[in-house]
Amino acid sequence: MSVLRKTLTPAAISSLLLGWLGVIALAAFADTIEAASPLVTWLALAAVVAVILVAAFGVVAQAEALAHRLGDPYGSLILTISIVLVEVILIASVLLGPGEHATIARDSVMAVTMIILGLVVGLSLLIAPNRSAFVNRRGTTSYIVMIIALAAVAFVVPFFLPEGTYTGPLAFIVAGVAIIGYGLFLARQMGPRAADYREYDEAAEEHRDVREVLRNHGAELVARTLLLIATAVPIVIMSHDMSTLMDTAFTEAGAPLALSGVVIAFIVFTPETITTLRAARAGELQRVVNLCLGALVSTVGLTIPVVLVIGEITGSTITLAPDATQLLLMIAMVLATILAFWGGKTTRARGVVPVLLFAAYFALIAV
Repeated sequence: MSVLRKTLTPAAISSLLLGWLGVIALAAFADTIEAASPLVTWLALAAVVAVILVAAFGVVAQAEALAHRLGDPYGSLILTISIVLVEVILIASVLLGPGEHATIARDSVMAVTMIILGLVVGLSLLIAPNRSAFVNRRGTTSYIVMIIALAAVAFVVPFFLPEGTYTGPLAFIVAGVAIIGYGLFLARQMGPRAADYREYDEAAEEHRDVREVLRNHGAELVARTLLLIATAVPIVIMSHDMSTLMDTAFTEAGAPLALSGVVIAFIVFTPETITTLRAARAGELQRVVNLCLGALVSTVGLTIPVVLVIGEITGSTITLAPDATQLLLMIAMVLATILAFWGGKTTRARGVVPVLLFAAYFALIAV
C-alpha cells in the first residue's frame, strides 16, 4: 500500500485521468470537430496539445522518479528515451496522417536540436550558481562526437543528395547504421565507461549497484513503469487526432509547415527542459549534459531511422535536407556547443552565444 501511495500522487493521477478523458472526449466529439469552423478547430487543437503536454509531464515525472532511484547514467537514459519515444510517436502519427508532411521529421528534429543546444544548454549555463564549473570531459566529448556523426548523417549528407534524402536500400542501410551506432554508444555509456557520465567530482566514487536497487525497490520500479506506460498510451491515441487537427488548422491559416515540427518539439522537450533547468540551478552540470546532449543523441539516433523505415514501407516521401541557412545555423550551434564545454570547463559567458543562435533560428522559421 505504501508503494501505491508513493506512486499514485495527486499529480500522477491528474496526468493519467486527464489523458484518458482527452481520449474519450475526442472519440465522442470527433464528427463535430471534423465539421467545425476554423476557430473551433484551433481551439480543439490547443486543447489536444495541452492534454498531450500534461500527459507528457506525467510520463517525465515517472521517468524522473525512476532516474532518481537508479542514478546516472541509467536514470538520465531512462528519462531521455521516454521523451524520445513520445517524439517518435508524434512524428509517426503526423507522417501517417492526412496531408503531405515530407519534412516533419526534419523540422521536428531540427527544432529539438536548436532548442536543446541553444535555448536549454545556453540558459542552463547562464543560471548555474557557479561562474565556472567542470563537467566530465570524456563523457561530454563522447556525446558531442555522436552528435556530430549523427547530425552529419541526418542533415549534412542529405543536403548534397539529389532527392534530399536516402531512398531504397540506402535508407535501410543508413537506418541500420544509425541504430547500431546508437546501440554501441549505449553499451559504452552503461558499461565500462559509466563513470564518464557522472558528476565531475563524483566520477571516482562508488555508486549504487543497479541490481541492489532492483532488489530493494523492485515493487516501486514496477509500479512506476506501469504508470508511465498507462500515462503514455493516451499520447499515442491522441497523436493521430492532433496531426489531423494540425494539418487542417495550419492549412487554413496558411502557416509555415515547419511550425508543425516546432509544435512537436515544444510538446516533447518542455517537461525535460524544466527538469534540466532545475538541475542547472542545483549546480548539477553533468546532469545537464546527460539530459541535453543525451536527449539529442537519442532523438537523432532513433527518430531518423524510424522515419526512414516508415517512409520506405509506406511509400511516403521523406525529406531530410534542410535549406542552406538552417544547415549553417545548425553547424554554428554544434560549434558553439563544443566551445561551451571545451576542456571540460563551463562558464556563464559561454551560454550567451547558444541563446543568440536559438533566437536567430526561431526568427527564421517564424517569418
